[in-house]
Amino acid sequence: MSITAFPVLARIITENNLQATRLGTLALTCAAVDDVTAWCLLALAIAVTRTNSMAAAIPTLIESGVYIGLMLTLGRAFLKRLAKLYERTGKLSQLTLAGIYMGVVASALITEVIGIHLIFGAFLMGAAMPKNEGLTREIAEKTEDFVLTFLLPIFFAYSGLRTQIGLLNRPELWLLCLAVLAVAIIGKYVGTYVAARVCGMNSRESSALGWLMNTRGLTELIVLNIGLSLGVVSPLLFTMLVIMALITTFMTSPLLELTFPKRLIRQDLAEMAVQAEVPLRRGDPLYRILVPVANPNTQGGLVQLAAAIAGTNLQTSVVNPLSLIQLKEDYAFESMPIEAERHIAEQQIQLQNLVQSLEPNIRPLIHPIVRIANDICRETVEIAELEHADLILLGWHRPAFSNNRLGGRVGQILSTAKTDVAVFIDHYRDVQLEPILVEKLLVPYVAGIHNDLGLELAIRVLVNHPSSQLRVLRVTPPEQPVSEFSYEFRTVMQQLPNAIRDRITLSVVQSTDTIQTVIAASQDVDLTIAGASREWGIERQTLGQYTDELAVKCHSPLLILRCYSKVTTHLAALFDPVAPALGSTLSQDELTRNPLSQDQSGVRT
Repeated sequence: MSITAFPVLARIITENNLQATRLGTLALTCAAVDDVTAWCLLALAIAVTRTNSMAAAIPTLIESGVYIGLMLTLGRAFLKRLAKLYERTGKLSQLTLAGIYMGVVASALITEVIGIHLIFGAFLMGAAMPKNEGLTREIAEKTEDFVLTFLLPIFFAYSGLRTQIGLLNRPELWLLCLAVLAVAIIGKYVGTYVAARVCGMNSRESSALGWLMNTRGLTELIVLNIGLSLGVVSPLLFTMLVIMALITTFMTSPLLELTFPKRLIRQDLAEMAVQAEVPLRRGDPLYRILVPVANPNTQGGLVQLAAAIAGTNLQTSVVNPLSLIQLKEDYAFESMPIEAERHIAEQQIQLQNLVQSLEPNIRPLIHPIVRIANDICRETVEIAELEHADLILLGWHRPAFSNNRLGGRVGQILSTAKTDVAVFIDHYRDVQLEPILVEKLLVPYVAGIHNDLGLELAIRVLVNHPSSQLRVLRVTPPEQPVSEFSYEFRTVMQQLPNAIRDRITLSVVQSTDTIQTVIAASQDVDLTIAGASREWGIERQTLGQYTDELAVKCHSPLLILRCYSKVTTHLAALFDPVAPALGSTLSQDELTRNPLSQDQSGVRT
């Protein structure tokens, strides 16, 4: 009952991003000490069982101690040469791997001859192996292919066949099974909780540590099978303990989530990251853009675009390139915290290289976030909510849309994010080498919250880039009178400073084909910014007929916007009442004037 399943515990800690926290480190340390102690006690129990006497087991224990000492000294010194050979060659040959397996078998046979179990020899061989990162990973991967696909299913089937549920055929036996389960849970949870509280941990962490230590998993089944083979554990008790092992393992994750929710874990990590990376004064306004980055080597332009929107002229801004790492389900070794830390460190280096490749004036805005995640989309949405992101900027680097416009991760994030989302589509530019230009912007305007968001982001770019120009294009049918701009549009335009308003061109084009008119206008601009069509929200597998066709045929890079809430604005800092004077405002006549008679931009229709 003292066993803790170290591999299962490591996986739970890694999936919850606890590996770098005090709780995760303490849980792994406690589990390691716990299991080593349990294995030593098991070796003692086996020796006593086989000799039927404590006194008679003393020679076995002495021989075991001598063998352990030899393996950790001479054996380790020999194995270090293996690590040096691997460092020279950079690979693990078949002959070397065969030699390692032979060493495992030989060590197991020696411990069996001494009088303890086979498993101790194999365990000792692993403990003596040098912890060379590449060698350890390659051995684990080559071994797990065979172990997980062949040996592990056989072991589970073997354990299942030895578990006789039918032996629990009386109510008092089921009560005894519940008593075994209660003792196991109370012994682990209460013991750990009390010790943690005495050592100064808070109640939430102490409770979480107790549930983490309560998991038993495969390690428990190995010990139980050894006990059953030696006759120490009866088939009835074996069945009860197997049920206990399964229940305590399955209950760990739900109880950990209840005690120490992932939401709080992410919140703690986010607060730590903000405190470490963004030294803001209390009360400072903050504009944050979250940029999911799949490949830092090819998405520098996306981060540049986020920096162009965020800028520093309006308010304190932060751009968070977000890299989420999915651990391989194929290898248990990949779920170990040391591997997770290695992946995180490699990704952080790539993101730092990305930051260094950007212009010096925007580097201070960039603060990367790296996390382990099982579900990329859900994790992105949750991090955006915890970080209070104002905008999620996604890259869509497919050559063309499929019939399911919102298939995959981009569609899931668009559909579930509780904040504004922008999707950048570019079929013509090399995103790795060329920066995204924002000198000439085009906003095809149709009244609606999604297009109002596009206008706000375009104005942010104008504020942050004094050389940028914006053209707001309206397309109306030839026989229909020109309608007024929306109230939201007029409100924004009336509050803009003269320096910004002078770089905005309002033009109306009469045409029966709106899409082709916008596509033709996109030939002369650097970036087209369009809101999702009205169909969005009704047909969730498309962004709307207009937007979908524009995404395929637009001649310039395209930014498609999906607004989450109409009550939020990305120009709050610009319209702050304490801001400097905004200058004169456009009159109603100027905003609604028919450009067929006198177009402010000089564009003839």
